[in-house]
Amino acid sequence: METVFSGEGIRLWIEGVLTGLLVPVFTPANIVETAMQIPALVGSGFAAWWIYDFISPAIAARLLRSTMTDYAKWICLTLASLLFPALWTAGLWTAMAVSLAFGWPHNVLRVAINLLAAWTVIRVASILVRDAVWSRAIALIAYTAAALNILHLLAPLLSLLDRFATRIGTLRISLLTMVEGLLALAGLLWLAVLISRILERRIQKLSNLTPSVQVLVAKLLKATMITLAVTLALTAAGIDLTALAVIGGAIGVGVGFGLQRIASNLISGVILLMDRSIKPGDIIQVGETYGWVSSLGARYVSVETRDGTEFLIPNEDIITQQVINWSHRDPFARIKVNVRVSFQSDLKLALDLLVQAASRPPRVLTRPEPRALLLGFGEDGAELELRFWISDVQNGIRNVSSEVLLEVWDLFRAHGIVIPYPQRDIHIQGLPAGAEAERPSLRPVPKSATS
Repeated sequence: METVFSGEGIRLWIEGVLTGLLVPVFTPANIVETAMQIPALVGSGFAAWWIYDFISPAIAARLLRSTMTDYAKWICLTLASLLFPALWTAGLWTAMAVSLAFGWPHNVLRVAINLLAAWTVIRVASILVRDAVWSRAIALIAYTAAALNILHLLAPLLSLLDRFATRIGTLRISLLTMVEGLLALAGLLWLAVLISRILERRIQKLSNLTPSVQVLVAKLLKATMITLAVTLALTAAGIDLTALAVIGGAIGVGVGFGLQRIASNLISGVILLMDRSIKPGDIIQVGETYGWVSSLGARYVSVETRDGTEFLIPNEDIITQQVINWSHRDPFARIKVNVRVSFQSDLKLALDLLVQAASRPPRVLTRPEPRALLLGFGEDGAELELRFWISDVQNGIRNVSSEVLLEVWDLFRAHGIVIPYPQRDIHIQGLPAGAEAERPSLRPVPKSATS
């Protein structure tokens, strides 16, 4: 462990900083110089506000009439609101240049310019971060660092953090190194995610790539950007990447033994994206789950049903189990409906009525035409099958089958076609003459006879 400040040393350091900060500031000469610079500070602010109030309505109206997207308009309007601090900064620069030319005091103007410029930069960065908590945290950290730098306190604070350090072999780790590494990792990860989102939107506009290939390329780019961000953050923190070789080997062994299913799902997800058997928007059926693919993840496939339920099916199950893709090549699908009629019914009439019933629902296609077939003779009746085509499987299959069956029910009742129910005939055969005398007696035996 390296040299660490004691409690007395930290107290002396704080007293020295406060003495060096407050004593030179609160003097009669500095108070007079500050009062001389206030008119330039306030006057440049009023001038910047007057110019901004004059030109901002025209800029806003022009942006609202443009053909940009709503999100782009919002960004431009937010950036346009930063015109006031930019004009104020320009006015302060002008006042500071005049003060330097005539030898007037300008320390307050210098501090105001630095704080205002830092606030403008922080505001621009916070626009790009949509999360309110992270945006406020970034603004607070950056503004605090800028204020400490202006007041000449940042360098002593960094020196203090660097003194709290320890060594692990040849690697030196201090509080300053940890803070720098965390800040670098957070910033690089945010930048990597932002760049990956921009590239993903550009990839989605490429019509020559299928949806599955677009998802695969987007996820590969995102993984590459995140890996690069982590590598750069570790390098910026001063960590030698060769020291992580043993840790990487241990992680590989853990993945091989303890994370087999997760690794299998990841590899299965890559296979699904490459073979293009399933893509976002496809209508699939896995077991009793029927719905459309809303997204393809690295670990699971999200299937959304018509009742609003979203099923997360592991990629391994999609690869190993039987999956029905109703819209793999086209949205057309042939639906089969089985019907059973009584043996006493007119089978030819029943077949014609089935075709007539399939032609009534509007979703059933007339080309190809519906067909009715006699499959065979069962135990309770004749087995019939109605086959018809639809072109919108995304709107459901059970509902159109229900409509067809209702039409079949009405037509069968109107024309006397009977739908049988399971029944069994039991034939009881009487005993031959003289067999009654040969039957053993089923009367109970008295207890006394058993002894």
